[in-house]
Amino acid sequence: MPMTVDFSGRPFHFIGVGGIGMSALAYVLAKRQLPVSGSDRRLTHITSRLQKQGVHTFWSQEAENIAEASQTLSDGTVVLPQVVCSTAIGTSNPEYKAALDAGCPMFHRSDILAALMNETQGIAIAGTHGKTTTSSMAGYLLLKAGVDPSIVIGGEVSTWEGNAYVGTSDYMVAEADESDGSLVKLSAAIGVITNIELDHPDHYSTLDEVVSIFKHFSAQCGVVIGSADCETVLHQIRPDVTYSLRSDSGADYIATEICETAEGTKAEIWERGNRLGELELPVLGLHNLSNALAAIAVARRLGVEFEQIAAIMPTFEGAKRRFDQRGFHNDVLFIDDYAHHPSEIKVTLAAAKVKSTEVLPDVSQRRVVAIFQPHRYSRIATLLQEFSMAFANADHVVVTDIYSAGEANASGITGEGVTSAIGEHHRAVTYAATLDDVKATLADLLRPGDLAIFLTAGNLNQVIPDVMAYQGEKSEQAALTSV
Repeated sequence: MPMTVDFSGRPFHFIGVGGIGMSALAYVLAKRQLPVSGSDRRLTHITSRLQKQGVHTFWSQEAENIAEASQTLSDGTVVLPQVVCSTAIGTSNPEYKAALDAGCPMFHRSDILAALMNETQGIAIAGTHGKTTTSSMAGYLLLKAGVDPSIVIGGEVSTWEGNAYVGTSDYMVAEADESDGSLVKLSAAIGVITNIELDHPDHYSTLDEVVSIFKHFSAQCGVVIGSADCETVLHQIRPDVTYSLRSDSGADYIATEICETAEGTKAEIWERGNRLGELELPVLGLHNLSNALAAIAVARRLGVEFEQIAAIMPTFEGAKRRFDQRGFHNDVLFIDDYAHHPSEIKVTLAAAKVKSTEVLPDVSQRRVVAIFQPHRYSRIATLLQEFSMAFANADHVVVTDIYSAGEANASGITGEGVTSAIGEHHRAVTYAATLDDVKATLADLLRPGDLAIFLTAGNLNQVIPDVMAYQGEKSEQAALTSV
């Protein structure tokens, strides 16, 4: 019989507390005045936020941390912490081994999320793509509409200054991750499924295995809201409530009269054949309009009037690293995006093409320069053909070495191989192996009027400040020369 998570006051210790999913849960528990500690290898703004909330942080992952994280009662009794890990923590981790040896209750982060959601009216946002944005939208919409839910997501939103928020109502909006199969632990009053594709071949061998996980999840939800534009969701899951960007889909929620500009997207929204009104979104891309329909379906389920929705959504700023505009330097617009799957890259570059009209109206001169860091050997090897054809909306593609995320390279795939594959379908592709190579390549490649978009789930975005600084210096030098 699985252990039960104890929220009555027993301490929690997170191994790798600075991770985007782990830190959100640690924040929620700390806000509940529970004793929380964690370990990480470096100080970040995320761990700083946790420290301000009272989370004690160890800056190395050592066996001794488990004893220090224990609680000694007034009678001398030592209470071992409940230890929380993610899939990224291996059995060789010294803290993990020490916790096992000591007999600590051991939980995966999904166990903590499941226990929290069981205490609330859970709204679980699942899907291969769009989970973070959709859960951010739904959380933002309900927060601004006065529902005041708790929110746990895999990204950061400026409105609640991070990746978690603790509200006063009985509702909790949470991003539900299928990557390691832990999605089956979650049950919710409302479940949302944005789409289903094979994205984690390190865990799933076939699409059918992925579908099976989502079917298990949907069976544990009171109501399932799903995209009718994803054939797999529509026919395999058979959601109770559907949404679509196609006017002839017969979905419950439909967007029509869609207009995309560099500033965002406008559309007419319909609910079961009745016109609700016009929606304005400040975020780009048809995929984000689809995500907004899912959030609208959730809000309407909770009784939020469309007039409120229409007033709130134009102020949504989006989650960080989702088409995150980092700035203009030397008339180059820099964008940071988490896209790392062929489907994500396609829709993101389509949005970038629209956005590039704002950078330089002259069609003959503007360019979208995509800088792509392939992520995980297993994903790249399995989906190489799809990746090779995903960059049609980029004028130039720069490809780095593959970010392993800790995987062994069983297939022998390389960054050069990815570059060659893309080059079979694209006339302008450059291989830049390392981050330093990327900076050197972009120093020569970028020119005023470009939109430079960094596509990565790894560490590629670390170069953005340096590349922007270099372009800023070029602009200053050009200004001095022209005087």
